[in-house]
Amino acid sequence: MSIFQQYTQQLSDALQNLDQTTFDHLAEQLFDLWLARKRLFICGNGGSAGNAIHIANDFTYGINPNGLALDVEALPANSAVMTCLANDIGYQNVFAHQLKVKAQTGDVLLVLSGSGNSANIIQALQQAKLCGMTSYAIVGFDGGKAAKMADHVIHANVQDMQISEDIQVIIGHMLMKSLYQAISQYQQDTLDFPSVRA
Repeated sequence: MSIFQQYTQQLSDALQNLDQTTFDHLAEQLFDLWLARKRLFICGNGGSAGNAIHIANDFTYGINPNGLALDVEALPANSAVMTCLANDIGYQNVFAHQLKVKAQTGDVLLVLSGSGNSANIIQALQQAKLCGMTSYAIVGFDGGKAAKMADHVIHANVQDMQISEDIQVIIGHMLMKSLYQAISQYQQDTLDFPSVRA
């Protein structure tokens, strides 16, 4: 079997085995977040950091290109903040400190991690609880510590970092499409738009 065949089969199998219930719950929570004008924070390291920025981009525009979209921030996106915090208080705190400063009760944290064991992801999940946030994790491998700490988990039980990272983006794109449909239907039904964040 070629690499192409192996990879596509492994990705397909991993997607088929995902728990749709948690995905549906996250999609509903994000729609509620949009209605309430609460904020979504997303974080990850390496490829997952890039995916966090990608998903934040889609949620900022793609879910409602003609109006108000989701209030979302990718925590790895600001290199000045990241390097400042890593230098001054340690890399393990680069996400948690931003949540401490910016997050409010009712906001949502989405962590992306292949292993689920990155120290800064674990610290972010701990800080989310202190802030009164709801937390979700999209993780691979055995789920790691994050799978035990997050309020809700989408676990791809696959022993491959690249497949794990692919699934993060695929879920992000499915969420974008779900939100686009839900927001479009809401606006057609009500001719109403949520107010700006207080």
